Amino acid sequence: MEVKLYKKLFEIKISCCGNDGLDIVYTIMALSHISMSQLWGCGRIELSRRQETILRIVREEEPITGEQIAEKLGLTRATLRPDLAILTMAGYLGARPRVGYFYAGKSSNQLLRKYISRLLVKDYKSVPTVVNEETSVYDAICTMFLEDVGSLIVVKPGARLAGIISRKDLLKIAMGKQSLQEMPVSVVMTRMPNVITTQLEESLLEAAAKLIRYEVDTLPVVREGSSSKDLEVVGRITKTTITRVFVELGQEKVPV
Repeated sequence: MEVKLYKKLFEIKISCCGNDGLDIVYTIMALSHISMSQLWGCGRIELSRRQETILRIVREEEPITGEQIAEKLGLTRATLRPDLAILTMAGYLGARPRVGYFYAGKSSNQLLRKYISRLLVKDYKSVPTVVNEETSVYDAICTMFLEDVGSLIVVKPGARLAGIISRKDLLKIAMGKQSLQEMPVSVVMTRMPNVITTQLEESLLEAAAKLIRYEVDTLPVVREGSSSKDLEVVGRITKTTITRVFVELGQEKVPV
C-alpha cells in the first residue's frame, strides 16, 4: 500500500513540479527505503499522449538525443525532462551518454554499432594538404614536415586528384642518389586509379575499414566531377581522424 502511494505521488509531482517534483520524490523514497524497482513493480504506469509520442519517435529513430526529440515535438529539452525521466525509470527507455535514448532491451553493442554506422565522412573530414605534380621531392619533404602530416595529396589544376605520396615513398627516394630538388613528385607518387579514396556521404566506419584493408594512412575525400575518373579533392580522412572519434566516444563528454 505504501509503495502504491509513492507511485501516485511520483506521478503527481512529476506532472505538476517537473524536476523539483523528481527531487522531492527521490528524497522521500530514499528516507523510506523505497527503490525504483519496487515503485514500478506495483503496476503498469499509464502514459500520457506526449509520452506515447516520445516512445514512437524513439522506436523509429533510435538512438536519438533529448534535444532531437524536443525539436521534433516543438518543445524545450527542459520541458521533456520529466517525461524522459518517467520513461527511463519505468524501463521503457534506456539512455547512453553521447548516443541518446533507445528502447530498453537493446544491448550496448547494438546501440553503439548503430550510432557509429550513422557517422559520415563529411562531418569529420579535415583540410587536405596538397601539392601539384610539378612540385619537387625536396619541397614535398619540407611541406610534409612543416604541415606535420603523414601523406601529401597530389592534385591537377582545379583540385583534381592525380595521386598521393606517403612518408615511405619520400624516404625511399631520399635514400637514393637522385637530385631531390630537380625530381618532381609525379615520379614517386601513387597514381590514379590506384589511389584509395572515400566520399562525403560514405560512413566513417567504411572509411576506417579501408584504412585497415589497404594499409594506408590517408584517404583523400573526393567528389565526382564530369566523370567517375574526374575527382575533386575536398578533404581527407586519416588514422588520426578515426582515433580522435574513438576517444570522443570513450570520454562521453556530452550528455544526452
